[in-house]
Amino acid sequence: MQMSQEVLGQFRRKRFLIAAVVAALVLILTLSLRYMEEKGRIEQQSRTFAYNAIQRFDRMFSPLDVAANNTLGLVGLSCEQVRFPLVEKLAMLQTVRSVLLVDDDRIYCSSIYGSVSIPFSDTYPELAVNNQRMKLAVDQDLLKGSPVLLLWTPRSLDNRSGIMQVVNIELMTNYLLEPTLPWVERAIFKVAGKSLEYGNPMIEEAVPSEDEVSVEQASLRYPFTITLFGPSPARLALVTVPSQLPLALLLSMLMGYIVWLATANRMSLSWQISYGITAREFMVYAQPLINARTGACDGIELLLRWHNPRQGWIPPDVFIPLAERQNLIAPLTRFVIGEAVRHLPSLPARNSFHIAINVAASHFHDKAIIDDLQSLWWPANPKPQLIVELTERDSLPVVDQRVVSHLHEIGVQLAIDDFGTGHSSLSYLKTLSPDILKIDKVFTAAIGTDAINATVTDMVISLAQRLNISLVAEGVETAEQAEYLRERGVDVLQGYFYARPMPLADIPDWLVDHEAHLRTPAHV
Repeated sequence: MQMSQEVLGQFRRKRFLIAAVVAALVLILTLSLRYMEEKGRIEQQSRTFAYNAIQRFDRMFSPLDVAANNTLGLVGLSCEQVRFPLVEKLAMLQTVRSVLLVDDDRIYCSSIYGSVSIPFSDTYPELAVNNQRMKLAVDQDLLKGSPVLLLWTPRSLDNRSGIMQVVNIELMTNYLLEPTLPWVERAIFKVAGKSLEYGNPMIEEAVPSEDEVSVEQASLRYPFTITLFGPSPARLALVTVPSQLPLALLLSMLMGYIVWLATANRMSLSWQISYGITAREFMVYAQPLINARTGACDGIELLLRWHNPRQGWIPPDVFIPLAERQNLIAPLTRFVIGEAVRHLPSLPARNSFHIAINVAASHFHDKAIIDDLQSLWWPANPKPQLIVELTERDSLPVVDQRVVSHLHEIGVQLAIDDFGTGHSSLSYLKTLSPDILKIDKVFTAAIGTDAINATVTDMVISLAQRLNISLVAEGVETAEQAEYLRERGVDVLQGYFYARPMPLADIPDWLVDHEAHLRTPAHV
């Protein structure tokens, strides 16, 4: 019982472990997915902010571009002729501080100061020589020291004539680049390597701090980029993980519970037995039955062993009782009979050789054991004597006694296994008329050590002899036990003292070795 509880406890622990592992994986997976989703959302918000800012700047620059192209026809005319139209244009463009006309590589007219004479290439080589269309600069005329954007629209291919608009870029950046916390802390407008940051009137290089990352997008229409600085999306996403923990825990516990329920059958020992029968995980072992007088092997008892690849070796006293309760013992018995038939050609073909199989009382219902013997055992024309050992874990109903009578009629001997234990009763000796009684190993082990059990052993031996019933003693492990039983007339001895259970296929070789051992001078 203790071994059975230990094995069943192992199954429950494995079920719990699987459920716990699944729950932990679901928890980790849920938090990871939420983390990745949040990280992706933050990254997408930063990209969306930059994209929207670029679109807004493009929309602001587009009318300036159109106005400059429409005004190109004024280039070359005298400043007195064009100044009023320039002022009129300036009034319509709220973001432009001034408009400058350039002709023959000289700035000759300003919407603010009128006629001027400023060398264009020397003053603004980026526009004239490097063919740039935009330049961040510092206003030296109207609002000295404030940042402006020079928007150059050339008229000639040599880049020496055209219109230059001085744009109030600080106003535009303060309006269009307001950061959105927490994912955008700083927003920068950048042209040709020079930067203007939101909230900072200085044109200077902007670099991220140690804990900031950058996102940069460029306009497809104009030569500027928008750069965003902010916390790492991974760090921001990690901050949100604790808020996701309750839902993730609930989901993981639910999945763990579902797995626990789902494995109730698959991880149960009864399911494992059913699967083991199908997968042929069971093996038939045999233990020799030794004639107490001659020392010869008079037969074998077939024993079922189970090597479960998932659990290792499962003891018979664990899976046999459970198989009986789950109505799986009959398929196991059929498997034993089938293996015995398969090995008949290699076993002694004489009636004096006995083959004993264990049959549960439940297998006697509705003559099931008779039907199985008729379909599996007798078609093989066996020579050895078959012995059915009745296990006594369940009391035997009256109706099953007719099956016992039928067994006697067809020449099958009946043995009561583990006599003196379980549901064993003296009434069985009358109602079942057994041919053999098997003395349980508990009583054999008591020889020489336990006076009470030894007395019971003597009583069982005396009772069987009076009723002319053969005796088999199980669990013989010492020469003292063997001698004690032999002196009291026990017919057959079985136990580790003679041989341990071995695979049925090994029995023929063992029999050869045993007979050779008997023929040695010490045994003659």
